[in-house]
Amino acid sequence: MKVLNGVFDEDEAYIKDLSASFPDIEIVTATTPEDQLNHIRDAEVFHGFLTEELLAEAQQLRWFHLPGAGIDGTLEVAGFADSDIILTNARGPHAPSMANHAMAMMLMLAHKWHQFFRDEQERNWDPWNYVWQYEDLDGCTMGILALGDVGKAVARRAHGFGMKVLAVDKQPQPKMPEVDAIWGLDRLDDMVGLSDWLVIAAPFTEGTRGLIDRRRLELLPEGAHVIIISRGGIVDESALVDGLQSGRIAGAGIDAFEEAPLAQDSPLWTMDHVVITPHVAGVSAAVCVGLKAIFKENLRRYLAGEDFLYVCDKKEGY
Repeated sequence: MKVLNGVFDEDEAYIKDLSASFPDIEIVTATTPEDQLNHIRDAEVFHGFLTEELLAEAQQLRWFHLPGAGIDGTLEVAGFADSDIILTNARGPHAPSMANHAMAMMLMLAHKWHQFFRDEQERNWDPWNYVWQYEDLDGCTMGILALGDVGKAVARRAHGFGMKVLAVDKQPQPKMPEVDAIWGLDRLDDMVGLSDWLVIAAPFTEGTRGLIDRRRLELLPEGAHVIIISRGGIVDESALVDGLQSGRIAGAGIDAFEEAPLAQDSPLWTMDHVVITPHVAGVSAAVCVGLKAIFKENLRRYLAGEDFLYVCDKKEGY
């Protein structure tokens, strides 16, 4: 049996560990498109990022493992969603990093830290620019769209800051002590209307595409903030820009955009009340360790005929 590994080629210790742990199978590491095309023809397992070209050459592929959480890009590969190839992902390790990132964005906006950084670079000492300008998180209401691993991690942190936490999720969720109410999608409007801070932690699917549209953004309380931490395309970016420009939305922290990279002429770049990061919320060193461990464990399970960790539903999109 042949396993094609298309990631983490720079980690020699990890590659050696895989080979030593599974000595009876052929594990080939290839990261260039040309090498991957050559090796995927007779590979039964592929760990990496799938393309239409690779899928067309994959004659024996039975299991594809994505070294990340969001599967929307994989499902866009023509023919894959309808194939019988098993899809697993590496959800979980990214959640703490993404939740920390979301809270960092909130604190930057609430305490004007991005403006402090600019003053520091310019050696500008202007305390009166900040006096009485901070926004307290204590007592504010956070609304979280999707209470998966990331949503739960954000909720725990927000609770620690004294925030009231509300959440909406498509699936029934068990009660969490840090969350004041967990509602179904039928209560999404209610949650948005109560959210001083709206956090987008949902996967991108056909069901979430444009879910936070102009109408829903206008339901936000005056002076609310929006944090987009999971995927772009869930929030109507044009409507968000309008809300920010009018001042009705007080600020936004955005790590995921409708199109990446963000266009150079986007007005978001020049807004003082917007914090932009290039879709890197879940890329800490600890996350990398977790991603490798999940593939190794799933490979062990595959060879032993055991159930996988994190099998994805291609129809649902997560």
